[in-house]
Amino acid sequence: MNVDFQAWMAIALVITGLIWAADKWYFARQREERLGGGKEPVVVEYARSFFPIILIVLLLRSFLVEPFRIPSGSMTPTLLNGDFILVNKFSYGLRLPITGSKLIDIGEPARGDVVVFRYPGDPSIDYIKRVIGLPGDRVSYYHDRLTINGEPVAQVSKGGYVGTGVAMSMSGVSLRQETIAGVEHEILEDPRRFTREGEYIVPAGHYFVMGDNRDNSNDSRFWGTVPENNLVGKAFMIWMNWDAVNGSVTWERIGSSIK
Repeated sequence: MNVDFQAWMAIALVITGLIWAADKWYFARQREERLGGGKEPVVVEYARSFFPIILIVLLLRSFLVEPFRIPSGSMTPTLLNGDFILVNKFSYGLRLPITGSKLIDIGEPARGDVVVFRYPGDPSIDYIKRVIGLPGDRVSYYHDRLTINGEPVAQVSKGGYVGTGVAMSMSGVSLRQETIAGVEHEILEDPRRFTREGEYIVPAGHYFVMGDNRDNSNDSRFWGTVPENNLVGKAFMIWMNWDAVNGSVTWERIGSSIK
């Protein structure tokens, strides 16, 4: 997830476009005058063939849908290490490729959304977390319980978590159902690990995010809030899963919606 795919695609688009245009408007005429035509060079043939493909892929990934791979267990049990997900790129507005600057304002993140964003500490790295606090919110986290603007977030115990494959190491921790702004989702609480506690005020234009694996997540409790300009999009579906422990596809996860 560290490779800036959009940047490389943009560079490839410019190079193939320049080669194609230069040949069409200059070198092809030179060949016609000197040789009466002739076969175009291989590099031009490839540039002409790949330019529209690269353009379509870049437009799709920049403005519509982009695939990502989950690299850690910070969102367990909602998302597992090895899930391949799709992200809606226009949920929070159309943005310029690479820079992320918003062109058209379509919507804003809501509490409970699972979002992909560029990590504020290193924007070349993409993170995925759940939106907990909106601009202006006061978020408190003490004794494994969330409070937003003075209102406790509802939780219901679902017993012990039973993990399989890559999530097997989390077996036995507390599985709970949490409801934020009407969005029901499961979270894990691990009493074996240190929990960062505190109260946080979300600045204007920023969002407070947390992982569903509450005691195994590097999130806003540790490094602060996410600027609006760092948002990439809203995760909405798992399209593939590869369980590295079992060395197999987890078929039942394919096509699952992300809530």
